[in-house]
Amino acid sequence: MATLPANSRPTTSRAMTTNLVEEAKRLAGIRAVSEHFDPSARYVGIGSGTTIIYVVEAIKEVIKQRNITSNIQFVPTGYQSRQVIVDAGLTPIAFDSLPDGVMLEVAFDGADEVDEELNCIKGGGACLFQEKLMATRAKKFVCVADYRKDQPRLLTSWPSVPIEVAPMAARTVITALRALGSPAPKVRSGMLAKAGPLKTDQDFFIVDAPFKPLLTASDIRNGQDGSGKDGVWDIETLCQKIKMISGVLEVGLFVGKNGYETQAEGGQGGQKPVAAYFGMADGNVEVRRAKPGTSLDIV
Repeated sequence: MATLPANSRPTTSRAMTTNLVEEAKRLAGIRAVSEHFDPSARYVGIGSGTTIIYVVEAIKEVIKQRNITSNIQFVPTGYQSRQVIVDAGLTPIAFDSLPDGVMLEVAFDGADEVDEELNCIKGGGACLFQEKLMATRAKKFVCVADYRKDQPRLLTSWPSVPIEVAPMAARTVITALRALGSPAPKVRSGMLAKAGPLKTDQDFFIVDAPFKPLLTASDIRNGQDGSGKDGVWDIETLCQKIKMISGVLEVGLFVGKNGYETQAEGGQGGQKPVAAYFGMADGNVEVRRAKPGTSLDIV
């Protein structure tokens, strides 16, 4: 049997890996939609990122199979997700056009990394402000991702915390982040370095700040110190510290309560997902749920 030239093998391997990841995303999207999408809903949130393409495809297929006329309006978190909604023949609506007092039935979104307690890092696509607005306006935020995003602690694989900042405050924010223990925070460049820093939809900059892996609530209960000593932080404390820096609009750490917990206390939505769906390399979908009495569910 003839063998491939040596210089073609890495390309083939990369293509196989890409196909595997995309199929994992697709399966996770289908499972999440099958369990959380209600065709009778009025408003549904659609986040950013490549995984969301498969979520919208799955929603479109549900509507088609049930042969229903959908009156759902879909709230995107950015230009890309709006185009995905439009291309699927669905109806988009701007977040600030939602009627007062109305909540999204569900918000589907991806993540850059998810830990064991469903804390998330988001902002790799520079839409973290809109994504947090959407999560906290939804009855439930459902996270859809592939197996690479499932990690025991945040900042295990993903390198930094994305932070949206006012351009004029960027240097001040970077100085403050260094004081918190981030070794090399920097303003994110755009697609072309010569064009300058990347700009968000708010015309703000993104500062990417690396830290040591972040401790969870269970780590703190077990006696670990997340106060920032030696650069070690727990997630919620670090998020609060960064948010207090003048010039910071939002922090790409999604922490605290989920939608179910917040509504039980009389509030609206929560930053954390009620469930995360991870498409696995072997074709299965693993589900991590926040509901009491459930644990990791493997299909």
